[in-house]
Amino acid sequence: MAPAEGVPDLVTDRAGLTSLAEAMAAGSGPVALDAERASGFRYSARAYLVQLRREGAGSALVDPIALDGDLSVLGEALRGVEWVLHAASQDLPCLAEVGMHPDSLFDTELAGRLAGYPRVGLGPLAERLLGIRLRKGYGAADWSTRPLPADWLVYAALDVELLVPMRDLLAADLERQGKSRWAAEEFEAVRLAGPPPRRAEPWRRTSGLHKVRRPRQLAVVRSLWESRDQLAASRDVAPGRLLPDAAIVDAALREPADKDALAALPVFRGRAQRRLADRWWRAIRAGATLPAAELPESSPAGDGPPPVNRWADKDPDAAARLTAARAHLAALAEQWDTPVENLLQPDLVRRLCWTPPEHLDAGSVDAVLAAGGARPWQRELTGPGLLEALHATGPSAGEGPDTDAGADEDRGSSSPSGSRPRRRRRRGSGHDQARDQVAARDQVGTVAPLFSDPDA
Repeated sequence: MAPAEGVPDLVTDRAGLTSLAEAMAAGSGPVALDAERASGFRYSARAYLVQLRREGAGSALVDPIALDGDLSVLGEALRGVEWVLHAASQDLPCLAEVGMHPDSLFDTELAGRLAGYPRVGLGPLAERLLGIRLRKGYGAADWSTRPLPADWLVYAALDVELLVPMRDLLAADLERQGKSRWAAEEFEAVRLAGPPPRRAEPWRRTSGLHKVRRPRQLAVVRSLWESRDQLAASRDVAPGRLLPDAAIVDAALREPADKDALAALPVFRGRAQRRLADRWWRAIRAGATLPAAELPESSPAGDGPPPVNRWADKDPDAAARLTAARAHLAALAEQWDTPVENLLQPDLVRRLCWTPPEHLDAGSVDAVLAAGGARPWQRELTGPGLLEALHATGPSAGEGPDTDAGADEDRGSSSPSGSRPRRRRRRGSGHDQARDQVAARDQVGTVAPLFSDPDA
């Protein structure tokens, strides 16, 4: 499939950008946008290509690198215009970085989730809604490459060509299901969210860290991770391309006695690693000789509830509350054909059940949900049943939260939008997460297990 109007010329200078901004401002209706990054290749999450399409203006491809990362004139031209993106939370931060901020948003991936579609990647949605089968694209390519290959530009132009037609069909489906208000509130939450805060100990996300138990070995992991991160940032190279996580964990576990022993380990034998051997060895020694008082804890101190698999022993009543809450939410997810994780954030549910309000009533539960970021539609839909669940008590310390809380009896929750909920088929097992995968448009993932607990 080729773009209907051909592949537009790449905008690389100020005159072209000004002309494009004027054309987009004179267009009509929503504007479809997309951005291509180089995740997996570069340290930064900057946009290396921005694609747009609007009725009356056609499609456009813009090179923000050639324009010194400043597309603010284009952002101003689109003030007051609804932006249509797929998995918007992935692209909004890099668009903000080049001076583009939406006043209104429609996210086709999120709309597909709320509408109950089992597959919400761009390809599956295009096939379902428009009958168009997209070829596997270049979402995971190195978009910092210059010049950009011609077939990559074809892919980029096609990305935005389908978004507005998909938006119209999804909006109509959400209206039929009584979920238009849900979607509007979700889109606004995404628009206003901003970038996530930096983790206190980002090194603890090292893949395979669960194999490392001793504080001294953890100190080596931390030291290697931080040294790698500093170098990656200075070179704008993805950290894993300098040193894989597996190599960091292996070095910590093997405890090499000297630089020669380090060079004998897998990965560290390579030519690229030999050039960096002094750096990695300094990092290992720094962690291995750290004073005992400065060693990291074996487990990070958390501000939330303990892992769910410990609830039954620590607080059987909290375990019973969580079981009841999960059953209530699972029933609502079935009733409304919407993923349970979109009804309410699992972490918020756990916090509510572990530490319920002292004075338990509808107002106090609503206040906790609101403080945790739940949108009005979520609070109206889930609040009454959660209030009931919070009155549950545990019969014994040996019974824990039911991790298979499926289609329990419907608790009669009313529709927040005033329309009658419909019983629909049970959801399938597929939808892709839209947080950090650059190739989400081209892949079909799986729905997370019901309230899966990464800390369990």
